[in-house]
Amino acid sequence: MRYRRPGLDVFSHLLLILAVIAFLFPVWMALTAATHSRTDLYTSIAPLWFGSEGLHNFISVLTEPIPGVGASASTMLLNSLVMSLGIAFGKIAISMLAAYAVVFFRFPGRALCFWLIFMTLMLPVEVRIVPTYQVVADLHMLNSYPGMILPLMASATATFLFRQFFLTVPPELLEAARVDGAGPWKFLWDILLPLSKTNIAALFVIMFLYGWNQYLWPLMITTDQSWTTVVVSLKQLASASDALVPWQLVTAMALLALIPPVVVIIVMQRYFVKGLVDSEK
Repeated sequence: MRYRRPGLDVFSHLLLILAVIAFLFPVWMALTAATHSRTDLYTSIAPLWFGSEGLHNFISVLTEPIPGVGASASTMLLNSLVMSLGIAFGKIAISMLAAYAVVFFRFPGRALCFWLIFMTLMLPVEVRIVPTYQVVADLHMLNSYPGMILPLMASATATFLFRQFFLTVPPELLEAARVDGAGPWKFLWDILLPLSKTNIAALFVIMFLYGWNQYLWPLMITTDQSWTTVVVSLKQLASASDALVPWQLVTAMALLALIPPVVVIIVMQRYFVKGLVDSEK
């Protein structure tokens, strides 16, 4: 039943509109600034409408090495995309297997194993960054995708969420699979994986954004400019000290960096919400 409250409905809609304007205004300013030249941005007030240099700025950022960074935006976007996808898929695969073992296999100390995994939440990469960097350097994985991805793949949060979901699977389903001759891998692949689709979708969005927004670890692990990620490059580009900051390139880079996360959220929105709701149940 829906109660009609005209005054409250109008106020709610006005509040939502104001919130949308407040969130989109910085994006609009970045979009308009990316279409102007550096001279225009430094000799006049912040523009609120489009200029004539937009196409040139975006093409320059995508195809030419950016001053102060040393790589083009297309290269850095590719690095960020590979890193984010690797972290997302790796976290989901490892966490699902760990939760599967803890829930469906009977072995001594399985509860202890789960809580040891869960305790790693108190040891994020920022806390263990020095020994982690030493291990990656000794394995000769600096300036490489494995070095950027592998140390960030384990996830206690995803393991916990998968465990909670697997605990809701009826034991009769496992018994029926055994009667039909399904082994552990077949039960995981043919039964648990299809049942976990919404949870996987929700975790994929969270883990992709986690990987895309990484700053400290890529900054530490990449010494070659061709391996720089887009988030690290934004900080480097915006903190130029020997010359005027090229804000037209900074804003263009920021807008390009927004595209992949926004696309992932829009495409996965329905599954993301359903996965969170199902997880609560």
